[in-house]
Amino acid sequence: MKSVVACLLCLAAAAASAAELSPGPSQPIAKKKELLFSDNFQGAEPAKEWHKVVPTFAVENGALKGTQTRDKDIPETDGQPAVKAHAAVHGLEIPTKDSVVETKIRFEGATMIDVEFDDRKFTGSHYGHICRAQVRLDGVTIIDERDGGMRNDIREMKNDPAKKAEVAKLLAGRSVTYPAKLKPGKWYTLVVETFDDSMRVTLDGKPAAFLKSSGIAHPTKSKIELGIAGKDGFFDDIKVWNAEKPWP
Repeated sequence: MKSVVACLLCLAAAAASAAELSPGPSQPIAKKKELLFSDNFQGAEPAKEWHKVVPTFAVENGALKGTQTRDKDIPETDGQPAVKAHAAVHGLEIPTKDSVVETKIRFEGATMIDVEFDDRKFTGSHYGHICRAQVRLDGVTIIDERDGGMRNDIREMKNDPAKKAEVAKLLAGRSVTYPAKLKPGKWYTLVVETFDDSMRVTLDGKPAAFLKSSGIAHPTKSKIELGIAGKDGFFDDIKVWNAEKPWP
């Protein structure tokens, strides 16, 4: 009898674990409306709508290649300002609220590839960061930065060790990471959907991550930025649509 009970408990625990790892809705949360932007990187240079945020990006063999060059912190020396390590970032000025961003991605040494939404006019978070989807070879992360780790007061509190527990409480539910198994050198189709306060990520059409958090509902996501950490990562065939709720 005990063995039967133990088995049932194990099955229940496995089911609960599987539920916890469920990467969100099986169906889209955002329906594509008008196409706002597309680029297949067939020219020698990126389209004029692109601008550099944190170099270095270049068009290579019909794809956009990103390489992180600011890979370590450099302290202030001889009157030169300090430089903080930062992923390479390429930006688009495309104001949206709800959107679908689709692009192909490939890891060639990169440790992280992401799609980020910002609003530089918003002063409540560091540099107007709103939300982002990060892809790594072993996982997919969604972060609400506006009401999470980039919120100005929370960033300030992080400097006080005595407020560690308070910071952890404020950050609860503001990000989520789901496991993934990706391979270097292989192209994947990444889709990032935002609608109202939710973000959904798919890879090759399969649900990969989902987060519902208040900051995602920010009404003016004025910038879309692509990021690469490490050396090297590629984007190709990017498209951006305005979006609406996919059901009446």
